[in-house]
Amino acid sequence: MLSGPDLGAGYLHQLSLDREEERTTFTFHAQDGGADANGPPKGPLDRFGFVHPPMPCMFGGPRCWHRRFLLPLAAAPKVRQAYNRNRFVLETMIAQAYEGAPVAFESGLHEIVRRLAEPFEKERIEWYVGGSVAARLQGARVQPHDVDLGTTRAGVDRAADLLQEFLIEPPAPTDWPGRGIVRAARAFVGTFREGVRVEWAVPLESGRTEPFDEWSGRPGVARCVTATVAGRTVRVTRPEYALVRAAARGDRDNRTELVRTVRSLGPDRDLLDALLSRSELPPNERRSVRAEVGA
Repeated sequence: MLSGPDLGAGYLHQLSLDREEERTTFTFHAQDGGADANGPPKGPLDRFGFVHPPMPCMFGGPRCWHRRFLLPLAAAPKVRQAYNRNRFVLETMIAQAYEGAPVAFESGLHEIVRRLAEPFEKERIEWYVGGSVAARLQGARVQPHDVDLGTTRAGVDRAADLLQEFLIEPPAPTDWPGRGIVRAARAFVGTFREGVRVEWAVPLESGRTEPFDEWSGRPGVARCVTATVAGRTVRVTRPEYALVRAAARGDRDNRTELVRTVRSLGPDRDLLDALLSRSELPPNERRSVRAEVGA
């Protein structure tokens, strides 16, 4: 064990490592800490990528939450730094996810742009803002819960360097539920009590890149436009991405607002057709989305 037991947000935390030849797996553990951790916890950790292990954990038992990262042993100090910040900001992230606490995405985005824009431009690393924040920057009245960044393989590690003191997960090969094996990092940009969660990842598993994929990790694939943030021109993904996701999860309020935004900008029919064709929406719902935006 590298750290723990530590307390935070109603959970009991440990940081462990397992070595197998040159491979080291670092694991963030969290289980219900009860009254000792100012618990019970106000919400589960699956919203932040944690999963229950397939076998009972030696530290936390069958209901322990895990996040795992494959890195060399020399990365231990940086992993510990991210682990500590994660447990320090976890209470705020849980409150944002489950209690409607405000998400300081605007100030967080300004800090991200201030740190990333110039170095990425000089080093010719592609990056852009995606998800609901991208839609918000194009006029959609939606409330973002986090900031999603798109970039390349080189950009994952460079962004982690530039946002190092904010990291809550180190840049590493890891498993993102729903995304598979990725090289990724997460940060919480702001103070312990106010800020926004930031995520970025590229896939590591081989496979064909889908047309217009928002998170392919390859330059020139996502369909982007530009917006102004903190006086800088920043690339952002089209609102059709957020619209199709809202439709797929049955989010009627945000779907209506995103339809309004796409209509006001003029729909990108090729992008919308590609996203709808690989969504899980039934054919009648796909037709409905197309009709709503006038595509």
